[in-house]
Amino acid sequence: MAQLSPETLASPAQALPFWLSLGTLPVAVAGLTWGGLWVLALPAYCWILFPALDAALGLNKDNADPDTPDDQLKVYTLLTLIWVPIQLATLCVTLWYLPRSAMTGWEKAGMIFGMGVMAGTIGLNYAHELLHQKPKTERLAADLLLASVLHSHFRSEHMRVHHLYVGTPRDTVTARYNEGFHRFFPRVLIGQRRSAFASETAMLARKNLPWWHRTNPFWRYWAFQAAFLALALALGGREGLVIFVAQALIAQWQLELVNYVEHYGLTRRHLGEGRYEHALPRHSWNAAHRATNWLLINLQRHSDHHYKPDRRFPLLQNYEEDEAPQLPYGYPVMTSLAMIPPLWKRAMNPRVRAWRKQFYPDISDWKPYNKAKNPMPKGAPPRT
Repeated sequence: MAQLSPETLASPAQALPFWLSLGTLPVAVAGLTWGGLWVLALPAYCWILFPALDAALGLNKDNADPDTPDDQLKVYTLLTLIWVPIQLATLCVTLWYLPRSAMTGWEKAGMIFGMGVMAGTIGLNYAHELLHQKPKTERLAADLLLASVLHSHFRSEHMRVHHLYVGTPRDTVTARYNEGFHRFFPRVLIGQRRSAFASETAMLARKNLPWWHRTNPFWRYWAFQAAFLALALALGGREGLVIFVAQALIAQWQLELVNYVEHYGLTRRHLGEGRYEHALPRHSWNAAHRATNWLLINLQRHSDHHYKPDRRFPLLQNYEEDEAPQLPYGYPVMTSLAMIPPLWKRAMNPRVRAWRKQFYPDISDWKPYNKAKNPMPKGAPPRT
């Protein structure tokens, strides 16, 4: 394992592979222009090409110097910002063109599916990176990407709920042990919207303000989403509105597949009276696969993201097996497995059990954890 110096990290050669996500733009144009099997090129680009590159290129365990200053990371920051107009322009062209095109029904469906995959795999991932940063321009960019798939509440849920309560019953998006994705998905779609709104309401209540106060970010969320719905209607009429909602749902499905994989079955030790240990690197699944980390801007180094949420993606650190659990494949393969629960459980349940034995050998009864209750296992540390 090597450490990359700030000078090495800032070099174009080091940054260039992360820009491969922009390859989805010509692929989308090809699908709109030529139709036919080209409409399936977007999911193939994300789900087939990059896992194949993983198989060829292997793992990357090199770490950047975490103290690298922001002025050495401009080429990486530019990537996340430049993606916003690219995705939104592609969406607008699609909303205008598809209702007027001579494409068959299945070709249109394939194109809509591909747009949703692009928005969910790349766009929402970039939104996640941007919403964690301090500059207002980056957070605004995140809001636009989230609103473009009707998922604006994610900003509140992720910052005020997930990062605080990951690995506990209070976190909706921590997948429970033996919970199949098809049960997880509807639970999360409803639950995270409730928890996001409740978190903002509680924040306002601490300031003696009602939920309808103008500082509630949900007013901004709703306004942005309404603007995108109106834009879809203006560009493509009723069909454009259907296309927009469909690609948004597909993008949300992609995001929740990743949420499902990231923390499946991993729980923090209960300390009694509803308290849990601090989140540690062991509470996230990691993957060091080189190519898919290029595509997903190091999202698969998820343990370090929870350790330092505002750390920019090129600085995220890799963890070895003695500190954090490892996935056998990158996210595209693992999310595909998650769609087939028997295969998923065959691959992952033994890994969860091995993780429990490695990090919590003193806990013999995991039933309360499996049911997402607040257990008091034998051997838990006393209250501090």
